[in-house]
Amino acid sequence: MSCPHLRLDRHPLEDPSYRALCAGVLAETGVLVLEDFFTSEAVAQVVAASAAREDEAYFATSTHNVYLTPPDPGLPEAHPFNRQVASSKGLLADDQIPAGSPLRDVYGDGSFRSFLCSVLSTEAVHPYDDDLSSINLHFAADGQELGWHFDNSSFAVTMLLQAPEAGGHFEYVPAMRDADAGDMGFDRVADVLDGAVGVERLSFSPGDLVVFRGRNAMHRVTPTIGAVTRMLVVFAFNDRPGVGLSDSALLTFYGRRS
Repeated sequence: MSCPHLRLDRHPLEDPSYRALCAGVLAETGVLVLEDFFTSEAVAQVVAASAAREDEAYFATSTHNVYLTPPDPGLPEAHPFNRQVASSKGLLADDQIPAGSPLRDVYGDGSFRSFLCSVLSTEAVHPYDDDLSSINLHFAADGQELGWHFDNSSFAVTMLLQAPEAGGHFEYVPAMRDADAGDMGFDRVADVLDGAVGVERLSFSPGDLVVFRGRNAMHRVTPTIGAVTRMLVVFAFNDRPGVGLSDSALLTFYGRRS
């Protein structure tokens, strides 16, 4: 039975030609935006159920480098590896997403997972092996932002649920480093942090699914402006089973281990 929350009329997930088309776009550009992936009814249902729960979210404000690693005392403070940016957001963890939520229905849908495997050229996608990380609902109120960074994972799957009045723009610069080859792109990172190079801005609306390869693309979300909170869901998968976040990472992101 197909998932009723997805616009399968626009996105035939099991069609091999459609899968090939999407895979080609992601391979060429590093980003895939599927407009109106969720039905408007499903988006409205999730927003209505979640907006009043913003005060239940774990909010954290932190500084970090773009590599999301501890600073290196052997390098100067002004070195791109040690330069700090700010991030502030709140989130509801997986164990706070109700069983009847459309988000949970879609996350577990076999056609959706099979589609992701085809697009990402991976054999399987697996949930995180902890109670908090698989589905996360992010809140960014006025002034909150996500600073420049690289992802540790090879891909991210997200969907905007509620757009703010202004701000909250997703900006990125592709091919900034080659993590697998050990090229950290220090000079290029410094240019972005200094505002010396142009950046790309990705446009998407509530209900659009975004698949993004952020391991080598530096990216951020600019500060939200206005009284309307930006809401976004992250569907987190691994290409290997049995992978969960460490206790220290769980404490950092969720303020708890379970």
